[in-house]
Amino acid sequence: MATTIDPRTDLDTLARNSRGTIVTPDQPAYDDARLVYNQDIDRHPAVILMCRDEADVVAGITYARERGLDVSIRGGRHNVAGFGANDGGVVLDLRQMNDVHIDPKSKIAWVGGGATWGDVDHAAWAFGLATPGGVVSTTGVAGLGLGGGFGHLTRRFGLVVDNIRSMDVVTAGGRLVRASADENADLFWALRGGGGNF
Repeated sequence: MATTIDPRTDLDTLARNSRGTIVTPDQPAYDDARLVYNQDIDRHPAVILMCRDEADVVAGITYARERGLDVSIRGGRHNVAGFGANDGGVVLDLRQMNDVHIDPKSKIAWVGGGATWGDVDHAAWAFGLATPGGVVSTTGVAGLGLGGGFGHLTRRFGLVVDNIRSMDVVTAGGRLVRASADENADLFWALRGGGGNF
């Protein structure tokens, strides 16, 4: 059932529960914040939350769910179909969550939900490491991974998704869970072919 609450005038709860910046249509930063890579996509969300961490994602999902609003998740903003935007809903922009940590001994990378392949390449290069990733450095890791992920190293080392060991996910119910072959394996299976805005 759709809400009758105007989310732009009901932001106190979101502001209390998140540390991220809230952007609404009346602010100068709105037009830049709502854009995605495909300029044919011209959508106008009611609220954009520039998430700083997983707690902000939980807050944004909870805020949208309680008000019956659509949610879009934005990483690198490259999705051709424009899944990182919507009209009248909430966009959770993860660009500030772009940390990449490389363990050169185990050759494992921990990658934030807003990281791009440029972020991963920059961190891995220092250790002489690389992994199958996007062809364009500004493509988001999460979105490309959810869609399979074809890149320069794919023929030798597989798709991006073939190299993912686990994912931290905020569910539609607002719970942060880990998905891997050993933990929430059914969710891990779904994510590895979910695509889109899964």
